Amino acid sequence: MIPVVVVCLILVVFTTYIIAKNNYLACKLAESYDVRGVDVSHYQGDIDWETLAGEDIDFVFIKATEGSGYVDTVFYENWEGADATDLKIGAYHFFSFDSSAETQAQLYIETVGDLSGNLIPVVDIEFYGDKFSNPPEEKELVAELKTMLALLEEEYGVKPMVYTTYTFYYKYLDGEINGYPLWIRNVYFSPNLDMRGEWTFWQYTDQAVLDGYSGAEEHIDMNVFYGSLDVLDEYVIWE
Repeated sequence: MIPVVVVCLILVVFTTYIIAKNNYLACKLAESYDVRGVDVSHYQGDIDWETLAGEDIDFVFIKATEGSGYVDTVFYENWEGADATDLKIGAYHFFSFDSSAETQAQLYIETVGDLSGNLIPVVDIEFYGDKFSNPPEEKELVAELKTMLALLEEEYGVKPMVYTTYTFYYKYLDGEINGYPLWIRNVYFSPNLDMRGEWTFWQYTDQAVLDGYSGAEEHIDMNVFYGSLDVLDEYVIWE
């Protein structure tokens, strides 16, 4: 017969796994924040922006570019559609470890153009493809990221924001991007556990389902902002 303590331990582990897998804890903790939004790309397909904007969201980050040569196939369409709503909108770049910071910054600037009246630029840096098993060298990666951040700051006159995952942050970025707004992904628990006061946006789930889009991907990423709508205005580029 299996000892009771072993059964209890198995139940605890299983319950913890189910809660984490379904983002339950993170979603519950995120409910305490009033300002929330989404991030989108071509994966959401055609977006009815009037409908999506009515889904109790306040902001959206739209994928613009990736690496040195890729522009999201629906970036311009999404940007125009989102701009016709009351949402605060921003554009993000997916950072490639195989391209120079200079050419990546150039692509973003040429694609996105003027950001006056919109949210600050974002650089999304995380593991992708075979980089999980073949991670880049730390000093070179951090130097390239800082170069791109500096180029975007020079162009837009504000410090860009860095989006990253919890694992990537602690492997590469902890202590390296002080002063830059941080958008952290953690779908298991609140970043306040060990990052209180350090994060600006928190992506708390990639399993949300909202009305207003018809892509092959039925889910959409949900995020919260740490402050009020008035504070969010501090992250808008004003002329």
